[in-house]
Amino acid sequence: MYIKKDYQIRTLDSKEMVSATFFAPYDKDVEPYIRVATGDYEELVSERGEEDAVFAILNSMAHEIIHYQQWIEDRDFDEDEAENTH
Repeated sequence: MYIKKDYQIRTLDSKEMVSATFFAPYDKDVEPYIRVATGDYEELVSERGEEDAVFAILNSMAHEIIHYQQWIEDRDFDEDEAENTH
């Protein structure tokens, strides 16, 4: 997992700006990785408080970890599962 200081990061496929992303290679011999943007932490603290700001970042991490589990288990990526698991 890579923790980035950027406000948001760009996905590799759609080029969309997001808070976190999971790179799932086609080949299981290639290392997958998660990237998480944390550049909005101070803004989140001022808007939501420190505890909720930390939770927002952990929530993004948990979402991507679910996608990692789906990849490991050769399942289709399921956004509903990733959203409802954390």
